[in-house]
Parts: sequence; C-alpha cells; structure tokens
Amino acid sequence: MIETDEATKNAFVMPFISTVLGYDVFNPLEVVPEFTADVGIKKGEKIDYAIVRDGEVQILIECKRSLGALRIEHASQLFRYFAATNARIAVLTNGEVYQFYTDLDAPNRMDAKPFLILDLNDIDETLIPELMKLSKDVFDLDSIVSAAEELKYIGHIKRAIAAQFQDPQDDWVKFLTAKVYEGAFTQKVREQFTGLVAKATRQFLNDQVNDRLKAALGTSAITSATDADLAATVTSEQVVEDDLAPDGIDTTFEELEGFQIVRAIVCSDVKPHRVVHRDAKSYFAILLDDNNRKPIARLHFNRSQKYLSVFDADKTETRHPIGSLDEIYAHASHLRQTVKAYEGQMA
Repeated sequence: MIETDEATKNAFVMPFISTVLGYDVFNPLEVVPEFTADVGIKKGEKIDYAIVRDGEVQILIECKRSLGALRIEHASQLFRYFAATNARIAVLTNGEVYQFYTDLDAPNRMDAKPFLILDLNDIDETLIPELMKLSKDVFDLDSIVSAAEELKYIGHIKRAIAAQFQDPQDDWVKFLTAKVYEGAFTQKVREQFTGLVAKATRQFLNDQVNDRLKAALGTSAITSATDADLAATVTSEQVVEDDLAPDGIDTTFEELEGFQIVRAIVCSDVKPHRVVHRDAKSYFAILLDDNNRKPIARLHFNRSQKYLSVFDADKTETRHPIGSLDEIYAHASHLRQTVKAYEGQMA
C-alpha cells in the first residue's frame, strides 16, 4: 500500500503525466515540480506539479497519497493557486483517481466540483478523447473548457443513475411506479414497488449485458434465466436454505458481468442456455444445467478483495484473488476443462 504523497507521485502521477499526457517530466520548462507562487498571506506554498506551455502555466496538479477517497478538502491549495496563475485546468489525484477542474461557475475561480473524473481502476472510455485534448501533442484548452459543462453534468447524471440502480430512492420509485400503477402511492405500495424497482433494475442490467454478449458472439441463442425459470428447472441437491433465502441477497451488475464472461468462455463446449447463475448470500454461483453438483465457478464479490473460485475433478474449491473482471480470462482453460469433465460424465 502506498502510504506517502511522495511515493504516490513517483509511482503513479509522474508516469501518468509522462505516458498519458505526453509531457517530459524531466524538462523543467514543461513540468515544474514543487511549483511555488505566493498567494496572499500564504508565502512559499507549493503545488506538486505545474505543466507549462509557451511559458505560461496551463495545468496545476495536486497529489494525495492513495489511501482513501479524494475529498474537496484536499484541494485547498489548488483553489488558491488557480486564482494566482493563468491556469485553466486543475487536477486533484491520489494516483488512481484523477479529478479535473476548471472555472465554469466564475472566471478565474476553480469550481467546487470536477468536470471530469478518470478512475484508472474503472476507465470510462468515453472520456479518453476529452482527456487527450490536454496532452502535449494536441493540446486544445479551448475545446475542453467549452465541453467541460456538458462533461460535468453528464458525469453527475451517470453517477446519479448508478446510485439509483444500487439503492433506489423514494422519488425514483414513485416516478417509475406512476408509469405502471394507477392507484394511490401509499406506504404499502411504496414498500411493494421499492422491491420491484430494484428487481427490474437488476434484470434490465442483465438484459443489457446479454445484448452486448450477443453482439460480440454474433448469436441470439443466449437466454436470461428469470426467477420463474429457475424455480421451474432446479435439479440441484438441497443447499443451505438460509443462504438461498431472498432476504439479504443483492445481485450486482458486476456479478452479472462476471457471469457473462464465464458463460462466454465455456460456450465453446456447451450451449449458452445451459450455463445458469444462482445468487446466494455468501457467493454468486455459476452452474451447469442449474445443477448444484456441477459448479463451474463461484464469484466472491461481496468483499473488498474479490475472488474467483474454480473446481477440480473432486469438486474441491480453490479461490483465486482477482483485481478486475478481465482476470477471469486467465482461468479460461480451467473453466473449460471443468465443463468438459461434466460432459464426459454424461457420455
């Protein structure tokens, strides 16, 4: 774990400035470390980096160690320096998340909210073209500032939608209920539809992932197992009732994406509709033929360190820590072998 600001700068921020933005971190005419500008009664205060073009400071960067989420309190020096220089772009980062600010609300005064947030652990590819406008080769400040307001609000709206998908608020539930229910929005109706909205949201996300996978595989054969389908086709041995009880189970978009990756890997050996998921409180199971005796994998995503479980011929579970969904592909061969073993039993 990176525990100092200096280590964060050396390990993450300097490579970002160099490889992503394209500036020479060893040229003091381009990148000025420990940039100093007297601000009011604050004398000798330093900002971590200033990026200079044509002799003028254009971008200010302040770094914090990568131990926790960035907060606006971390940006106090950026606020002061923004007003004291000609910079129009300020960046607050912990090496993993980069928050970009400008002066949309008042000229020469840094906004309180970023117009662009880049998370290197979960990159939004739609932001890459805008980010590249700040790179050395195609620096286009006017273009990115003019697009900043749209970027700012689109980003906030996307995060608000994501929050509603995870935990729908009353006004969101009421809005959607009014589209499908004509009666009075009583407390009983609110309680009923809160669960329905959450469930419909999960199924909607599942459908979206399925559509993406269909397009990638060029097939329409992939089906989404509904709760009714699962109830009608269960062939598994009895599992712990408490673990499968619906209370406390929250199927996440990340689990569904992981399921689709596993399904895509093994569909070279079995029909996609035979690969079914079943969520439980302690793990997310991926089964062949919805049979608990034929586990393909388990996703343990309800913790900070995520794990992918695979099984050997004796159905012994082995957990592998993963940092991202892409790492599931590293176990593709094992997953296929597991399915082939089950098919061999049927032959």
